[in-house]
Amino acid sequence: MTTKSRERTRHTKAGPESSLTVSRPELLVDNTDLAFRQLIYDTLAFASRVQEVRNRLGQRIGLTGTAFTILISVRHLQGDDGIGVNQLADHLHLSGAFVTIEVNKLVKEGLVTKRTNPSDRRRVLLTVTQKARDLLQSLTVIQRPANDALFADLTAEEFHILRNLMSRLVVTGDKSLALLDYLASQEGQ
Repeated sequence: MTTKSRERTRHTKAGPESSLTVSRPELLVDNTDLAFRQLIYDTLAFASRVQEVRNRLGQRIGLTGTAFTILISVRHLQGDDGIGVNQLADHLHLSGAFVTIEVNKLVKEGLVTKRTNPSDRRRVLLTVTQKARDLLQSLTVIQRPANDALFADLTAEEFHILRNLMSRLVVTGDKSLALLDYLASQEGQ
């Protein structure tokens, strides 16, 4: 939290306890949820900026941010044999159906190839084409400094901690969504 954010949090009056948006003591500071809410706002702002960086990198090579993310993930995960759609979807925390639609667009653009998985003929393996490798390689000239700038304030230790925290928070985010779905289903009963 920046000094400005701390000052904003410190000078904002909290409402009654019943208006708290969290109840876990670990998330309350001075018995208020102000720091928690600032964390959420800062997280949303950072996520928006990460998404915009992806969008702009994708635009540089004629892709949407999502298509760029999928393409670069295929390149990094394909190994010698290729990567399956479900593995790719799991890695990106996206649905298999959505990834399939996006991959088909990349296939039409000549950036990804699909071949039948020899160990399960119902599935396909994805690999990037030479055209995709060339595009992604040409992009590193701006991608590297953009990513460096995005995380410039982190030490190596903080980067390691952040990676672990984000991985855990994706899981708890999924649990929170499942809880919201369950609670919504209970409202109608």
